[in-house]
Amino acid sequence: MGRSTRLLALLQALRRRHQPVTAATLARELEVSERTIYRDLSELATQGAPIKGEAGVGYVLRPGFFLPPLMLTQDETEAVLLGLRYVGQRGDDVLNKAAENARAKINSVLSEDMQAIAIAPMTIPGPDGKQFPENKVSLTLLRSAIRMQKRLSIAYVDQAERHSRRVVWPIQIGFMDTARVLSAWCELRDDFRFFRTDRILAAELGERYPARRADLVRTFQTQMQNPIT
Repeated sequence: MGRSTRLLALLQALRRRHQPVTAATLARELEVSERTIYRDLSELATQGAPIKGEAGVGYVLRPGFFLPPLMLTQDETEAVLLGLRYVGQRGDDVLNKAAENARAKINSVLSEDMQAIAIAPMTIPGPDGKQFPENKVSLTLLRSAIRMQKRLSIAYVDQAERHSRRVVWPIQIGFMDTARVLSAWCELRDDFRFFRTDRILAAELGERYPARRADLVRTFQTQMQNPIT
């Protein structure tokens, strides 16, 4: 790869990591010598990139550094546009509008070749999935509870038409092909549960729940990847 492309790839490799990474690891990833990595790190630091670290310990890109916008390869651009098309099919009104705005911003700065690909994409997300059951509680309220890390008191009806009252700690909203689900810690079950949003009959915000959402998400993902048998 050319030098400018290599410098950008090195910045990307550093930006993906939150812990120091050694020059040897970077050299293997970029398929260059460690000497080249040291030289490139020095060049980037000279140009103002806030790189912290030392040989033998590792290097990290300090927070607050932003790469030039849309420095994406053709494959990366295709991946982003595919994701936005998927959101346009399966998202709610808020996400649909956000995806439309993001797509317009991206298209406005694409090269002519990439604009042609955006108009006639090489990849598509599959059949339209907009036939979702109607929600009685808006996703806006659920998003607010997630962002503010607040308890939700919900009235819920399951597939067997059994009604229950739950207090949950909402952490994520999932957009499936035929339904949307709220992932949350359920105080009643003392465990994580999925709640279809169209089966939430009512919801009321409560106090902030006694946990960090990021920690709950990590625990939830670990459980999903290693289910108890």
